[in-house]
Amino acid sequence: MVGVTITKHEFGSTGEYHAHLADSEHIGRLTWTQEGPVRHADHTLVPEAIGGRGVAGRLVEALVADARENNFRIAPDCSYVAAAFKRHPEWDDVKA
Repeated sequence: MVGVTITKHEFGSTGEYHAHLADSEHIGRLTWTQEGPVRHADHTLVPEAIGGRGVAGRLVEALVADARENNFRIAPDCSYVAAAFKRHPEWDDVKA
């Protein structure tokens, strides 16, 4: 896979993780809203032009790593995030 850089953008009680691929101007996004100690993963959006390259998975991995580092739990409201949590039982420590 081409290099992927994940950045976090916070706007008060909402935010997004962005996935930037070295060979594309398209950006994958995972949006969230915060309620107390729980971050609700609302949507995972990956443009077709960069689909099928593991971008969505990298976004969820960044969310999980951030949860562990910053002590919050994740409510996998997005169907993609919910499916990723089912595939990765080792993430149960951060699941709300």
